[in-house]
Amino acid sequence: MKKHIFLFFLFCFFTLNVSSQSMFSVSKGEVSFYSDAPIEDIEAHNKQPGSMINTSTREIAVVIPIRNFQFAKQLMQEHFNEKYMESEKFPMASFKGIIQQEIDFTRDSTYDVTAKGTITIHGVEKEVVLTGKLKVTAGELTLDSKFKVALKDYNISVPKLLFENIAEVIDVTISLTYQPYHKK
Repeated sequence: MKKHIFLFFLFCFFTLNVSSQSMFSVSKGEVSFYSDAPIEDIEAHNKQPGSMINTSTREIAVVIPIRNFQFAKQLMQEHFNEKYMESEKFPMASFKGIIQQEIDFTRDSTYDVTAKGTITIHGVEKEVVLTGKLKVTAGELTLDSKFKVALKDYNISVPKLLFENIAEVIDVTISLTYQPYHKK
């Protein structure tokens, strides 16, 4: 049910008069982040992102439910949700943008892509340019991207006592696989 809500939310980003043949929705994906810190490295994975790509307009939207990040240690997960991300107040992170390159979505190939848009984390919106690789294979799309997020840019504060536990800049990795979207 939650996945359907995410897909509906994403679908609303796009114009409704576009044929479903130009819409692709995520069929599987993973978002992970890594914090390299002097005392302890922190890593978390989220296998429930939602995303859609409109191949006619090159619009892309991604939503990431914050509470779905899984950590090796339960206490880290609790601190992440309660103290840092305040996931009750800010349950989603999102990106909405436009792929800048012209892509032939009918031809199997791999493209270096840049998406310009707005990322929202912890209730803060910021204009960004993200880079990645988009692979088109037999009607399926795969998008991979790596980028950095500075905690201070999104008003995520780390208590001074914990500054050696959490990096100020987090490495984020996204891998999404898309299938043609079909209305149900």
